[in-house]
Order: sequence, then structure tokens, then C-alpha cells
Amino acid sequence: MAGLNYNQYVTQLAQLAVVPLTSPVTNPVTTQDANFNAIIPSAIDYAELRIQRDLDLISTITSNISLGAPIVTTTNQSTISFTQGTFVTVQNVNIITPDGTVAPDNGYRNAAIPVSKEYLQFAWPSSTNANVPQYFAMIDDHTISLGPWPDKAYSVEIIGTARMKSLGPTETSTTSTSNFISLYLPDLFLMASMIYISGYQRNFGRLNDDPQMAQTYESQYQALLKGAVMEEYRKKFAASAWTSTSTSPIATPGRG
Repeated sequence: MAGLNYNQYVTQLAQLAVVPLTSPVTNPVTTQDANFNAIIPSAIDYAELRIQRDLDLISTITSNISLGAPIVTTTNQSTISFTQGTFVTVQNVNIITPDGTVAPDNGYRNAAIPVSKEYLQFAWPSSTNANVPQYFAMIDDHTISLGPWPDKAYSVEIIGTARMKSLGPTETSTTSTSNFISLYLPDLFLMASMIYISGYQRNFGRLNDDPQMAQTYESQYQALLKGAVMEEYRKKFAASAWTSTSTSPIATPGRG
């Protein structure tokens, strides 16, 4: 499988940026330019965050149960919360019945419907008529309002997108690592990284040594992004006619 681990990523990035590697090569790989080494983590952050925002990767979808972060409602309390930064976007909120059931698969998932917080505040201004919550609204990035207010302590399953673990050596090990982006989108990853590196090398302006550098990598990134976006749609059965098949220019009749 084509892909990059951290050492391979740094090696190819240095080659594209024309920066010599250290000799002998260390683990993790570094270059002879200390300033370049210092900005590699920032280049990784720029590339990974941009790709995750542009693609809405299905591989970033997880649940609080998978993350080992149980959430239980409090009787007659309208809100629940999770640790800030756990989810980037919340997609589903499931109330698990009967009360006391910890694992969702051992109970019944009551899917709450997303609505506005104004609706919840109008329809359920108090704990009167407390019951199994049927609706939810985001109050802020880590607080959820429920309606009706819960009448018991129910386990809650939240499904949403989370930031993937970043590429690079861990804090306790210099072992070369990889992640979904570096393994399955290495071309897009390198192009996005080089857009950031172009800024480091002062090649954004028209009076610089290579004013076309940033524009070239940006155009390559955009070209590669189109194919990656379609691939993500296919994974979600959101391609042509809500299938996982790419559109055929010659098939008749059309599926759309």
C-alpha cells in the first residue's frame, strides 16, 4: 500500500523544499536546517487540519462510547456535556433505555432529533412532563440541551467527528508513526504541507525568488482534492443516486 510514515514524510518534504537531510540519518528523520525542523510540526498541523475540514473524512467519525467517555443524564436536568474538544461536530445523540443500561447494544437506542435551542426552551421550560428525551440542541461546542428533560439517569451515545491523532513521533517514543491521511492521502498531504512551506520560504509574494511556488502547490492541492472529495461521498453512499459508485460518463440510462 502506498503511503507515508513520519520519516518518509519528512524525507519527501525536504526533497520538495530542497533542504538537505542530516547525515547519518537519525530517527526521527531531521534535516540540516534547524529552523526547517522547527516548523515541520506546524506544516503537519496546517495540512492535516485543512484536509480534515475540506473532506469531512468518514474515518474521523467516532462515539463517546468508543472513546471510553460515558455520559449519563441527570434526572430533571436539561443538559449534558462532554469534554471540550472531544467532538468537532455532533451528528447523532441516542438516549439508551432502559435506564441503567451502559452499553448501547444492550438496550434500545432512542434517536433524538436535532432542533433549535429556542424550540426546546419554549416547549420544555421546566422539568414538568419529564420523560425520555426526544430532541436535542447544541448550546455550545460541548453542551447539549435535551427535551423533554430526562426523568431518569439514561446513558447517552453521542456520535460525531473528532480530530485524528496527528502524524509524528509520540512524546515518549521516537518511533515513526502514521495516520489515515499519511497512509491513504499522501499526495494531498504533501501538497498541503508544501503550501505552508512556501510561506516559510517566503515564496508567496510576486517579488520573491519563486512567486509561483505557492500557487503551483495550491493548484495541485485543489486538483487532488476533487478526487478525494468524490471518494468520501462514495464511502458515505452519497455519490450519484445515493450510491457508492462513481458517476459513469457513458452509462445509460443515468442513475440521477
